[in-house]
Amino acid sequence: MDSRGSVAIRRAGLSVALLLGTAALLLAAVALTLYGLRASQPPDLAAETSPLVLDRNGQLLRAFTVDDGRWRLAVSLDEVDPLYLRMLLGYEDRRFWQHAGVDLWALLRAAWQALGQGRIVSGGSTLTMQVVRLRLGLATGSLEDKWRQFGGALALERVEDKHQVLEAYLNLAPFGGNHEGVRAASLAWFDREPRRLTPAQAALLVALPQSPEQRRPDRSPDAARRGRDRVLARAEALGLIDADTAAAARREPIPTRRRPFPMLAPHLARRARALSPAAGVHRLTLDARLQARLQTLAAERAEQLPDAVSVAILVADHGSGEVLASVGSAGLLEFERDGFVDMTRAARSPGSTLKPLIYGLAFELGLAHPESLIDDRPRAFGGYVPENFDRGFQGTVTIRAALQQSLNVPAVTLLERVGPARLLARLRRAGAEPRLPEAAVGAGLAIGLGGVGLSLTDLVSVYAAIARGGDPVMLQDGLRDPIGPDRARVSADATVSSDPRLSAERMRSAGAATHPDSSDYARRSGASGMHIRTSAVAERNPVLSPRAAWYLASILSGAQRLDLSGGAIALKTGTSYGYRDAWALGFDGQQVIGVWVGRPDGAAVPGLTGTEAAVPILYDAFSRLDERMPLPGPPSAVLMAVSAELPLPLRRVGGNPSSEPDDQLEIAFPPDGAVVDLGLGLGLGGGAELTLKVRNGSPPFQWLANGRPIAQAPYARSVQWRPEGPGFATIAVIDGKGQSSRVSVSLQ
Repeated sequence: MDSRGSVAIRRAGLSVALLLGTAALLLAAVALTLYGLRASQPPDLAAETSPLVLDRNGQLLRAFTVDDGRWRLAVSLDEVDPLYLRMLLGYEDRRFWQHAGVDLWALLRAAWQALGQGRIVSGGSTLTMQVVRLRLGLATGSLEDKWRQFGGALALERVEDKHQVLEAYLNLAPFGGNHEGVRAASLAWFDREPRRLTPAQAALLVALPQSPEQRRPDRSPDAARRGRDRVLARAEALGLIDADTAAAARREPIPTRRRPFPMLAPHLARRARALSPAAGVHRLTLDARLQARLQTLAAERAEQLPDAVSVAILVADHGSGEVLASVGSAGLLEFERDGFVDMTRAARSPGSTLKPLIYGLAFELGLAHPESLIDDRPRAFGGYVPENFDRGFQGTVTIRAALQQSLNVPAVTLLERVGPARLLARLRRAGAEPRLPEAAVGAGLAIGLGGVGLSLTDLVSVYAAIARGGDPVMLQDGLRDPIGPDRARVSADATVSSDPRLSAERMRSAGAATHPDSSDYARRSGASGMHIRTSAVAERNPVLSPRAAWYLASILSGAQRLDLSGGAIALKTGTSYGYRDAWALGFDGQQVIGVWVGRPDGAAVPGLTGTEAAVPILYDAFSRLDERMPLPGPPSAVLMAVSAELPLPLRRVGGNPSSEPDDQLEIAFPPDGAVVDLGLGLGLGGGAELTLKVRNGSPPFQWLANGRPIAQAPYARSVQWRPEGPGFATIAVIDGKGQSSRVSVSLQ
């Protein structure tokens, strides 16, 4: 080699040495500068996250956006798929666990690649630097903001643990639109929690924060696919997944629409948020799976009902009082059905659903037994004249049959003996809050047939007490206060019977317990945040005696005798006046379910009844339960007897069994001398029909008006007659035994 070649080699060596020396000095300067930046103020990692409402098992029921309208659902490291974390670190920050917040080698690599290719190939930012940028709102293309990222990252890792920094990234990373954090993104794109992800899903979630808007799957699925596949290629190269797994992941389709966040128990979740607005997590006693099933059931059944009709369902464990499902409407966004109204809490007319409590009080007080006889005949209670739903009467029936057929006159007969004030007091013991009409001066007999306001929650509390052997059940849903607060501090002697025939001897003959024991049945839930008062039940007086409650369960289950078993569910229906509310309440050995169907605005729905509208939903709701338990057996000293074997005072309610009942035929309506305005003579099509009612007597009945036969329903005790015109009319009726009764009325 000549001298000129040797000189060239020496000059090249000096140039390389000079370049390396300059780089070393530059690195030293950068290192010293970065060391100085460690004194910068670290950003606060505490970011506002979406308030969450969780079920008894920690499953998400509903989330709310943060104040700026973003979905940012809190997530911890152990709630994220480990493969996603490995892919994230392998793609974004391979030396995350080694560097102090800034990776010098990554910065040099990025600078070298940019010089060599004339464009930015990699950014060199660590996850810590990205957390600083996201928390401080720094720009990505500004040198000044990049310098602030350096200082913030060094300062942050000086005071925070690596795990906290990584967790902060998981909660702050942008994923397009108003979604921030991996949990919000996983729910939005995959409808699943990030705890378990497929390799393709994990790779897509790694790729999205790099270009959250340009790679949004719903807008740019091809760009999202390219970004995902690059992450998969890097994961395969690093040995995080094998070639077959990578190939299968690349074949997985990209999601092209955002999924809605869970909207379970929206009414109850909204109440939880309103009661504790500062809380980040609200834990309820609900079961998310059951809640989802019943919301679907309510929506499906509402579609089969008339317009504007909604459905509400409430399920509770009557052992603990925990509410397992609360469906307030057929759908929160069903505006035609007023879906925003929570019908589990709205006061409505309960129809016939209070009859079991009336009968239970009669059992407890020794007034009746399930096999006692009672008359179902037209009868006036002062100015109150109840009639049955079908406008017919059954004559003499057993108490069991009267309740199973939901006859009105027997129920009012017993309520007259029990006392409306006592009924109200027992409702309050059960945790219900009855609302009387504003014009009412006191409780009247009409409350037994629906003349009082009660909510679905109130009725479920009452039936839970019956199911639990008469002990009150304080319903709990996990909110700050129990549903049924102890607002029923009524003394056991607050209401006393005015019936002098109610004696201790009579109560003993019926087997009634005067001081039934009340055991603390409630169990404490393991879900954090719940407020279960295990002593609340023991502090309150019983709603019914265990014996009376079991009698009711036997009757409502459809059993034909006390010594025979009925169905698996004890249930009662109810229909309010004017077809405004349809009810079904039922219980088995573990759960109690209440169903309401109607219009939230209180308008009538012709033909809407509890049997037709609510009972099918009740049965479907029971079929969706995970567990079912049979009804319990009888308590001690239950009086197993047929009517003829009962003690004399219990054989017949309201009559002497040794004498014949009064069977004198009588026209119950219209009364003699009445003036009845039917709109006759006004040219309106002949006027309205006149209802004719007969009391006592034996069918068949023959009705006559002014001596001419009318009405062709010989076995009905209530018929309709349309007079030909105004004037006086003599109305007569003859029964099958030849008895007769007549009245004279003025028709107008």
